[in-house]
Amino acid sequence: KRENQSSVSEFLLLDLPIWPEQQAVFFTLFLGMYLITVLGNLLIILLIRLDSHLHTPMFFFLSHLALTDISLSSVTVPKMLLSMQTQDQSILYAGCVTQMYFFIFFTDLDNFLLTSMAYDRYVAICHPLRYTTIMKEGLCNLLVTVSWILSCTNALSHTLLLAQLSFCADNTIPHFFCDLVALLKLSCSDISLNELVIFTVGQAVITLPLICILISYGHIGVTILKAPSTKGIFKALSTCGSHLSVVSLYYGTIIGLYFLPSSSASSDKDVIASVMYTVITPLLNPFIYSLRNRDIKGALERLFNRATVLSQ
Repeated sequence: KRENQSSVSEFLLLDLPIWPEQQAVFFTLFLGMYLITVLGNLLIILLIRLDSHLHTPMFFFLSHLALTDISLSSVTVPKMLLSMQTQDQSILYAGCVTQMYFFIFFTDLDNFLLTSMAYDRYVAICHPLRYTTIMKEGLCNLLVTVSWILSCTNALSHTLLLAQLSFCADNTIPHFFCDLVALLKLSCSDISLNELVIFTVGQAVITLPLICILISYGHIGVTILKAPSTKGIFKALSTCGSHLSVVSLYYGTIIGLYFLPSSSASSDKDVIASVMYTVITPLLNPFIYSLRNRDIKGALERLFNRATVLSQ
C-alpha cells in the first residue's frame, strides 16, 4: 500500500525573483560566484594539506568548514543554474527530498564546525599554556565526528517525517531549492509533528551552537580585557577575527531569516536571505580567512614560490 507516500511525482521551483531579460546576467554572476566558491575553498584545503605550518587544530577545523561550504553551495546552486539556463523548473520528488536532506545536513554541519572553532579559539586565548594538551588530535577528530553524526541525525529526522506526508494539491515551491518549510506548506497531510520537530530539534541545532559560541567569546572578551598590553589585545583579536567575521555573517543572516518578523514580501525575503547563506557566505569565507590570516598568506606565498621553482 502507498497510502502514506506522495502522489506528486515532481515539484516546480520558481527560482529567483528576477525578470526574464535579466536571466543571462544573473546566470553569469552566479556561475562566477559558484566557481570562485569552489576554487577558493579548494585552495584553502590544498594549502592546509600541503603546508606543515598549518597542521594545527584551527586549520583542521577550517579545512572541514571549507569542504562543507563547497558542499552546501553544490546542493543548491548547480540546480538553480541549470533551471536558469534551460528554463526547466521541475525537480523529481526523490531529487527534491534528497536536496532538502543534504541542505539541512550541511547547514547543521556548518553550525557545529563554527562552534568547534569557537571552542578552539577559547582554549587558545584563555588557556594558552594548556592548549597543546587540551586540543589533541583525538579531541579534534571527536568534535568533527560528533558534528557529522548530529547533522546527519537531524537531517534524517526531518526527511523521514517528510516522507510520511502526502502532496496532492499545488506542487509549486516559491523558492530556488527544496526548502523544508516551503514543502510543508504544500502538504495536504497533518504536519503538526513536523512542526514540533522543527520547533524543538531544529531550533536547538541553531540556538545551542550559537549560545556556545557566545559563551566562548564572552570568556575570550574577559581574557582580552585583562591583557596587560595593547599588543596582547591585538594579538588575541587577530587569532579569532576571521572566525568571528564568519560567525557574524552566517548567524546574522539566519537570525534575520528565521527569527525576525516577516513582512508582506516574506517569500522574496526568504529567497534573498537563503542566497546570502548558501551562496554569499561560502563565497566570502576564503577571502575572509586569506585576507585576515597571516598563516594562510604565508602558506600561499610558499606555495607560489614552490611552484615558481618547479617551473624553472
